[in-house]
Formats: sequence, structure tokens, C-alpha cells
Amino acid sequence: MSTDAPTLDRTMNPSRPPSAVDARLTFGGVLRGEWIKLLSLRSTWWTLGITVVIMTLFALLQATSVQFLMDQPEMAGMEEFTMHGAEVVTAGYQFGMVTIAVLGALLMTGEYSTGMIRSTFAAVPARLPVLAAKAIALTVVTIAVAVVSLALSYLVSMPILSGYDLVPALDDPDTWQVFGGMVFFLVMVALLSLGLGAVLRHTAGTITAVLGLLLLLPIALQFISLDWVQDVLTYLPLSAATAFLAVNPAFSMSGELTPWQGAGIVAAYTVVALVAGAISLRRRDA
Repeated sequence: MSTDAPTLDRTMNPSRPPSAVDARLTFGGVLRGEWIKLLSLRSTWWTLGITVVIMTLFALLQATSVQFLMDQPEMAGMEEFTMHGAEVVTAGYQFGMVTIAVLGALLMTGEYSTGMIRSTFAAVPARLPVLAAKAIALTVVTIAVAVVSLALSYLVSMPILSGYDLVPALDDPDTWQVFGGMVFFLVMVALLSLGLGAVLRHTAGTITAVLGLLLLLPIALQFISLDWVQDVLTYLPLSAATAFLAVNPAFSMSGELTPWQGAGIVAAYTVVALVAGAISLRRRDA
């Protein structure tokens, strides 16, 4: 009788709202919860705002530097200074990836620092839906901020670039390769940081590891002239990304990699990080 009581009560009084015992956990509910947590943090909005501002300003500065170079008689016509307009518009992606990496790290490690992760895993014992929901919410936000940054960068740099016939043509495949490549790269960086955050569970450690892989390691290896070291440099995420983010070979560090090969290498780093994060969540205590 006690087992059937809730059912009989709902039949006699259908207006009664379901109790907490009646509620069922769905992935949509987990995703909604992660979306609320992500957008309710002031750090999220600060990080996104800084990303847009930095990328837009750097595109403007890059466009201004093109104007300066073109105005120098000794520089005019030199091949190494020719570039595709899309490379100018997306010139701030290396600065944008830093702030996006911070956002990805905070989304995971922030809950460990506050202890909220225990409540999250108590509500979602399977744990992997939490990682998947965080990844989806982070991807949507990263795409949105990347597109906004791209649009503003295009608008502010266009007046300067138009004087030198460098405005990226929207019917040019190279333009969309660079534009789409920038959005893809920022998403991969965000998810890479999220995955490493699940493994390391410490904000400073995660940010250090991600930026070390993306920035510090390539800078250090550039000064080592050994052939095998330079081969390793080619397959690091940032170097591989230049295969699809640079049209002019002078701005590429990817060697002979094709754009698709570069995208595959970048994606491989992210997949490894997310898989490692998933294994860590399943095997370790909160």
C-alpha cells in the first residue's frame, strides 16, 4: 500500500506537483544546469568581454601596421609583407585563445575550488553527462564570442584595408578557411582546457599547462635548431593551426601540413584531453 500511495494520490489529485522523488534526471536538465552555472558567473562575462575587446583592438592595430608598412617606400612591393586580408582580421586569435583557455579551465576547476563539484556529482552520479554538458555549453558560448569578435574585427579594419585592396572577399574560399578556422581553433582550445581541468582539478595548474602547451613550448623550441625538434614544433597545436589560419606561407609554422591535416592534429589534442578528463572523472573521487 505504501508503495502505491504516491501514484494513487496523483490520480486523485492530478494538480499536485511531482515531488523530488518523482523527478527524473535527464541530459537536458543537466545541460540546462550547466548553462545556468556558466552564464551566472561574472567571470564568464568578464572573460568573454575581454576576448571581444582584445581581438577587435588587435585586428585594428594589425590593419594600422599594414598601412604603416605600405607607406614606407623601401617596404612597398616586398613579397614578405603581402598578406591576405583575412589574416589581418583574425590577427588577434592568439590573444583570444588565452582568455578562452582561462574560461574553459574555470568552468571545470571553479567547482573543485568551491567544493560545489560534490553537489554536482551527487545530483549526477554518472558524471560523464556533466562533462558532456559543460563541453556543449562551452562550445556554444565560444562560437558566439568568436563570431562577434570576427564581425567587429572585420568592421573596424575594413576602412583601412580597403585603401590597399586587402578587404577579405566573402566569395573567396581562403577567407572562409581563415574565418572558420579561427572559430574552430578557439573551440578546440576551450575544450582542451576543459579536459585538462577535469584531470588537474586546479585552476592555476590547468591554465599553466594549457598556455605552456600552446605558447611557451613553441617559443622555447623555436630556439633549438635540431631537425627533430623542429619536426616536433610543427605538430604542436598552435603550429598545426597555422596550416589553416595562414594563407601566406610566411605566417605559417606548419611546414608542409595541409589545412585539413592541421585541423586534425589540433582536434586530436582536444580529444585526448577530453578522454583523459572523462577517465579521471569516472575513476577519482570528487
